[in-house]
Order: sequence, then structure tokens, then C-alpha cells
Amino acid sequence: MAVQTLSNFQATAINGSEVRLSDYAGKVVLVVNTASNCGYTSQYDGLEALFARYADQGLVVLGFPCDQFGNQEPGSEAEIDEFCRLNFGVTFPMFAKIEVNGNGAHPLFQWLQAAAPEATDAPIEWNFTKFLIGRDNVVLKRYGPATTPAEIAPDVEQALAA
Repeated sequence: MAVQTLSNFQATAINGSEVRLSDYAGKVVLVVNTASNCGYTSQYDGLEALFARYADQGLVVLGFPCDQFGNQEPGSEAEIDEFCRLNFGVTFPMFAKIEVNGNGAHPLFQWLQAAAPEATDAPIEWNFTKFLIGRDNVVLKRYGPATTPAEIAPDVEQALAA
């Protein structure tokens, strides 16, 4: 069986177009499950700041809205897109709403959970769980929801320098 990498997956962008995640090959990627009505929603500011600071060095942040935790992402894709742009100035790629746990989990998140160095295969615990992926498509680290984007910056810098 071939080894799975980020490049093996595709996802639906928030505007409905299909995106091959191989488009991000050679970049450092931070994948985040997001929600608009969560106590961690203000992390959009930090995620956008991280993206703005490091995009020219090869970082991309990918946001995946999810409504599996406390019905905190009830809006449509258009509503989510507008909310993120107007309230947080989000310019990083956002995707259509997905599930991250259970039988309906998006294959990307199934892979992320299995491939993270912690190798716990533990379910995503809440919104704003983050996964850092190196330029070589290897999952470098999983971060819990309370870990802020600013706290991830040193790991991003290290991954960009590798």
C-alpha cells in the first residue's frame, strides 16, 4: 500500500470548487478545523497573522469549518466565508464544512490523526485543533485547541527553515 501524504487528498473549497491538496506540495501547511461560534474563534486573528507573516516564505494555512462540536458552525459556506472575511480579514484558503471525527470524517482528517507523531489516533477534541505539515508532507505536530497560533510560530519557523 502506498504511503499517504497531504498530496493524496482533495477537498472542496468554501466557494464549491474542488482543490487538490497537491497544490500545496513543497509548502509548510497548517491545517485547522474551525468554527464561527466557539470560544476559540478569535484564533482566526492569530491564524491570519501567522499566514500574513510567513506566506512569502512558504506557509499556507488551510481552514476547515466543522459543526461537530456544540453546533458552533451552523452557517452555510457563504455565511462562514463572509463571517471570516468581515470579522477577521481571513485571506488564507477556507474549505467547505466537513466532519473531522467518526464514520463521516473527511479522509484528510483521518490521515492527520493517524500520521501525527503523537500517533494516538485520538479523535479531534474540539474546534481549532491544528496540524503542522512540513514541506516533505510529513505531519510534524498536532496542537490542541488552546494552543494559540503565536505559540506555533517557532515550530513554523523551524519547518520553513528545514
